[in-house]
Amino acid sequence: MDLRVTFLWALILVVTLCAGTPTLIAELDYGTFEGSYSQEYNLSYWQKIPFAAPPVGQNRFRGPQPPKPITNGTYNSTQSFDMCPQRSVNGSEDCLYLGLYSRPWTEGQALRPVVVVFYGGGFIQGSAYFSVPPSGYPVLNVSNTNDFVFVYTNYRVNAFGLLPGKEIAADPMSDLNPGLLDQHAALQWTNKHISRFGGDPQNVTIWGQSAGGGSVVAQVIAQNGKTSPSLFSKALASSPFWPKTYKYNAPQAQALYDSLAELTGCAGPNSLQCLKTIDVQTIRNASLTISGSRTYNTSSYAWSPVIDGTFLIQPLSSATAKEQVNIDYGFGMYNLHEGENFIPPGLQHATNSGTPPFNSSVTSLTAWLKGYLPGLSDRDRARVLSLYPTEGFAEGLVSYNTTYVRAGLIFRDTVLACPAYWMAGAAHKKSYLGEYTISPAKHASDTIYWNQVNAVQKSDPLTYQGYAGAFASFFQTGDPNAHKLTNNTVAGVPEIESEEQFLVSQDGFSDVSITLLAQRCDYWRSVAHKIPI
Repeated sequence: MDLRVTFLWALILVVTLCAGTPTLIAELDYGTFEGSYSQEYNLSYWQKIPFAAPPVGQNRFRGPQPPKPITNGTYNSTQSFDMCPQRSVNGSEDCLYLGLYSRPWTEGQALRPVVVVFYGGGFIQGSAYFSVPPSGYPVLNVSNTNDFVFVYTNYRVNAFGLLPGKEIAADPMSDLNPGLLDQHAALQWTNKHISRFGGDPQNVTIWGQSAGGGSVVAQVIAQNGKTSPSLFSKALASSPFWPKTYKYNAPQAQALYDSLAELTGCAGPNSLQCLKTIDVQTIRNASLTISGSRTYNTSSYAWSPVIDGTFLIQPLSSATAKEQVNIDYGFGMYNLHEGENFIPPGLQHATNSGTPPFNSSVTSLTAWLKGYLPGLSDRDRARVLSLYPTEGFAEGLVSYNTTYVRAGLIFRDTVLACPAYWMAGAAHKKSYLGEYTISPAKHASDTIYWNQVNAVQKSDPLTYQGYAGAFASFFQTGDPNAHKLTNNTVAGVPEIESEEQFLVSQDGFSDVSITLLAQRCDYWRSVAHKIPI
């Protein structure tokens, strides 16, 4: 009996069974793409699909352009692709690719929810390329109750993806925030093509951790919450890295452009044209120098989204206060001590250490705060120190009495926790918030339960099922409790309107008050225009 069955009409996913192994062909309007199948993990996957043209030459610093048609036969999508130019390695500008995976699907079966993932890396590095088992697979694999398609997309970072300045705004062949526009283009690709891979374009969640979570925030507040057509309805921001968002031509933003031009030898009246023609390595090195010069003083990294007036029209603090967002369902997560990843290590020592030098004294803490948030007045800074006293508490009645933890909480709340709280809380229908406190509870500590397959998911099944299971349920339904995997004696995820959050601790799960966090975030919103966030 011939088991080879082929569907060759346009825009249809083709699954051919040959010797029991699926060969996966997706025909789109600009090419035919061949994927593969992992019998070990029961996954169909395409690792490399171009979703935009390479942003090279005059398209450097420009928003993504349509992908080039594939005219030389079937495109092999089971190959690696390069990361966009990075902090630590050169990378390639030919990097606008995405990959996707799911459990096997054939034409005629019901379409499944979709999760589009943006990677982290401080907006200075990261890659969407995955091997098998892929990133995020533990969330899909936590149970058979949920079934969705994961999409991982590259986007430009550092100077290539986030170069501000009046010169960029004035050039018709350049765009502000092109890295965010890359993400938007990947969402448009998903909306148009994901049904060919078994995904439902009407049921899309966006998800990311760190700068990936910050990317989620950006897409949620994009275009004043009026993105049309709607490209997603749910958003999960895990520890969203959302540093200061200046207007594109503010002195702080313009200084980045001017520094890049100076460091690359492009300063002068034709600086932008020069920046479009010099080699990748020169820009990468200058971008790295700029980032390093700002670590532990005015900021922790230099490159971040700016208010461009078109895509990002207003800051997060005001957009979420007005609920001008693109989501019906929001879920934010943050970690107890993750701010400590980004503050000067010297703040934990009695004597000066580090570059620039800091120590654990209140004087040193005040000096750091003045450098980190220079827009605040002395009165504002006094109020900050009263909200985060010498001996105080964090959520879940966790106490502290050190300068280091105190500074870490200040950074955490301004850049990570309050953005998670604000974004989730602004959702039009339902909102959820959670905090991860399992030691060390630093930035990215929680990824052990959901990012890659590892032993802790078997040695601690309760946390794995309760935590990754809540994510999976949210992706599937918009409700982290709808497909709850833990029994009824274990706390679920409360809605924010209950004034409680989901606490992930060494002892299990609980629901705790967010009164203290809300008080602090309300203050940060009141001075957000001075920071700005």
